[in-house]
Amino acid sequence: LASEPDTYRGPEGIRRYFDSFYEAMDEISVEPHSFREVGQRVVAETTLHARGRTTGLEFSLHGYQVWTLRGGKAIRLEVFAVRDEAFAAARR
Repeated sequence: LASEPDTYRGPEGIRRYFDSFYEAMDEISVEPHSFREVGQRVVAETTLHARGRTTGLEFSLHGYQVWTLRGGKAIRLEVFAVRDEAFAAARR
């Protein structure tokens, strides 16, 4: 989830993503529910909790993260709303 959907690459892209997100949201947390190895990737089922910075409205967003790891470091993160799409991406 980002206030402006885009592809974010490298350290500068990650900073841009979080800057954009934190401009719009406050009190952000991610609650992990499960982790599953799929080949060289990990699929995490999560719920994002946040509050709108200007509205004060709270919301939760259930989804799936697909992490690609190399040498013990995360090198890619993809976010999906649908479980089957996340697992299909993890198998590519």
